[in-house]
Amino acid sequence: MRLSTVRVVTFIASFALVRTDDILTAISKMHDCSSCRDVLVQLKSLAVKGNEVFVKNFTGLCETLKLADPDVCVGAIIRSGPIIAHDLRQINPTSGKASAGLCDALFGFCSTNTSTPFQIPLPPPHHGPILEKNSKSQTRKQPFQVVHISDVHIDRGYTIGSEANCTKPLCCRASSDDSPISDPAQPNGNMRCDSPISLADSMLEAVNAINPKFVIFTGDVVDGHFNWLGNQSGVEDELKSFNSELLAKVRSPVFPAIGLDTTPVNSFARSSSMTANNSHFVFDIQSAGWRQWIGNDASNQVKHESGSYSSLVPGTPLRIMSVNTQYWYKQNFWLYDSDEFQPDPNGILAFLAQQLDAAEQADEKVWVIGHIPLGKEDLVEDQSNYYDQILQRYKNTIAGHFFGHSHKDEFQIAYSDYNDQTADNAVNFASIGPALTPTSGNPAFKVYDVDSDTFGLMNVKVIFANTSEPSFQSHPTWRELYNARDLYGPLVKLSPSSELTPAFWHKITQIFQTNDTVFQLFNALLSREGAVTPCDGDCKATRICDLRAFRSENNCDTPTPGVAIRRRDIAKMAAESEACEGFGLGSFFRMLRAKSMKAHPS
Repeated sequence: MRLSTVRVVTFIASFALVRTDDILTAISKMHDCSSCRDVLVQLKSLAVKGNEVFVKNFTGLCETLKLADPDVCVGAIIRSGPIIAHDLRQINPTSGKASAGLCDALFGFCSTNTSTPFQIPLPPPHHGPILEKNSKSQTRKQPFQVVHISDVHIDRGYTIGSEANCTKPLCCRASSDDSPISDPAQPNGNMRCDSPISLADSMLEAVNAINPKFVIFTGDVVDGHFNWLGNQSGVEDELKSFNSELLAKVRSPVFPAIGLDTTPVNSFARSSSMTANNSHFVFDIQSAGWRQWIGNDASNQVKHESGSYSSLVPGTPLRIMSVNTQYWYKQNFWLYDSDEFQPDPNGILAFLAQQLDAAEQADEKVWVIGHIPLGKEDLVEDQSNYYDQILQRYKNTIAGHFFGHSHKDEFQIAYSDYNDQTADNAVNFASIGPALTPTSGNPAFKVYDVDSDTFGLMNVKVIFANTSEPSFQSHPTWRELYNARDLYGPLVKLSPSSELTPAFWHKITQIFQTNDTVFQLFNALLSREGAVTPCDGDCKATRICDLRAFRSENNCDTPTPGVAIRRRDIAKMAAESEACEGFGLGSFFRMLRAKSMKAHPS
């Protein structure tokens, strides 16, 4: 039986364009890649009639089926809907990587967990064998400290006393609704709301008090409302304001990375796109705003290298490589507007390889920073694999990786052989920074103790503010939640002079497998003990798998090809997407499928 809501049929008939209820029926029958492509054929029949038709039909469905509040439906679909309609008009929906990628991004189907074979051209090493970092004869200098902040998501429209328990994906904004306030927004934040300015200021003051050698910021400035309310001028104001706040409140140099901050959110068009790259304003703003920290050459790279840059930390042989990972993000719908195989959108991998080669020749070490971790399920398998090729070639030059996006305090390990994941084969790891926004748990940031010679990590500390403390709303207290050396070091008999190497983190995952008490502590620390989600045996196996997946094709969150996704998995994927970027088209289409499945039970 089809969706039999009179309002749906009446709405569709008012356009007299295509049988949108047929699209809903096709969505409800979706169970594998082939049936997902059948849905794309149906969607294309709507897209060829124009952006306005496409947007109006799906806005109407969103409102009628109550997938979100009407203003959220309109705002999200009117911004991102035309990109998807453009994609559908340009590609063959029945075959090819573009249609498979679009199915994966919208519905979670057609992901094969494999990458298209392609070899990044890389020169042979310029040096002989590298000396062991942790030689016992080596006398270590005093380590220096670096602060890592991420995912601040500042809501400059946050209104104290407004409704914190609203019907929108994010709350705590002034509303024309006359209903009594059930949960008034407090001065320094709420778990249903992004960060008020006061909370961001408090964190930056805590960062400054540490007086680190430098700060890395792995992206995401604007709040989730911008997914349906945002426009270019608003994003511009948000980016400029946070740059100014960093400069005013933090004395240390800052090395930032581009996040998902554009409009529509995530939307960074490839240079090969037939339409204008409307995200370039972000690069122009950050090129100017970051110049005082990263220097003129790197500032010019931000503008001309799609938001990426390379900059030496003053007085050191440590180079920061900031990579715009949004060109590899599955929810960047501009990636699906051509059937042409494009292994390196906008040349970012080539830029990275060239800069790493120059660093190797200059005997420099490199930290790679970016927003989206390379092992996340929502990163395209191709570019994750090609990045891994570069990592393997320059593993002796890259001293560390640092990302954000997940809003969790976690890590990912890279191996020389993913079929033989051992401590000996662990070649690098990524430290993933927790978020400031209270929507993902207690606000937090990381502090690294860094070896002055190798630039490896001697310790990782998490500094947090506990939202449940009575004093939080008047004056957040920032204190150490834990440090990895004290918490995990004794479990693997870590020597006092040893770094927290990739092998160390692999051994910790082995402890997680055998000691559930330690794993459950790690699970609680993911959210800084602020939004703990129970994790059973299956969940634990998946989490450990993900920690060992620096490449996205090794991530265990990816659905098995040809297997129907369960309703709870659809909800989980939508929730994870909304956690970082609010209600978007990925959320909408997955919720639409869940609604269709409920109306058409198999």
